[in-house]
Amino acid sequence: MSEETLFSKIIDRQVPAHIVYEDEKCLAFRDINPQAPMHILLIPKQIIPMLSTSAPEDQDLLGHLLLVAPKIARDQDQESFRLVINNGADAHQTVYHLHLHIIGGRRMGWPPG
Repeated sequence: MSEETLFSKIIDRQVPAHIVYEDEKCLAFRDINPQAPMHILLIPKQIIPMLSTSAPEDQDLLGHLLLVAPKIARDQDQESFRLVINNGADAHQTVYHLHLHIIGGRRMGWPPG
């Protein structure tokens, strides 16, 4: 197993979080530093440090995350939302446990970043 992360501690309930969704493969909780009215982090329970370190055998899990994200947004009464995955330090990834930011509740600008 990979090194323990803040997110693995949330999965194990060692660190509290405002959980909004959970199933056998993933968990979603409110970001503690929200960038929009809806800012939820969706994480796999399996530790994958970064999207670029995922493997072909992670395909079903990655697809599951993409199918769960819109359900979570709808549960939060949001039809429009943005998904963000930061990959590596230059992309501002600070926790090395793959996570999707589900962001909505306001008009998004373009280009991002």
